[in-house]
Amino acid sequence: MIDEYGYRPNVGIILCNSECQVLWARRSGQGGWQFPQGGIMPRESAEQALFRELHEEVGLAPAHVELLGRTRDWLYYEIPDGYRRHSSTPDFKGQKQIWFLLRFIGREEDVCLDSCARPEFDAWRWISYWTALEHIIDFKRDVYRKALAELEPLLSPEIKG
Repeated sequence: MIDEYGYRPNVGIILCNSECQVLWARRSGQGGWQFPQGGIMPRESAEQALFRELHEEVGLAPAHVELLGRTRDWLYYEIPDGYRRHSSTPDFKGQKQIWFLLRFIGREEDVCLDSCARPEFDAWRWISYWTALEHIIDFKRDVYRKALAELEPLLSPEIKG
């Protein structure tokens, strides 16, 4: 589903542990690392997409997390031509995302990267909150910066350390 401006609605997921580290995952077979994210289906709310994607991509259920907040508005990025799938429609420009901040309350063993037929990720680790900006692909960096900055105040003192 692409909007009239060429952007696909999407959710981004920042999952923090008790040490203010975030879950960072490696794309299957590609070597690039990122936060979990995924498209919003027709007639699906952003929050419904969040929990569906959380389960599909990292195997977590709502009971494994506490929802701390979300971005107020859509954050946009364009996908350079070299990164678009060959099947992309000509009017596809990129993604518009609502980002969610979650606190992980499960066990590390609960993270399961192969809970769907085609796993998005093949490895994961915890990294410090702002380190993602140093490692994310260039065209996503501004969106990551905006999402992290907007959501950081929602981290409670016990999570911030």
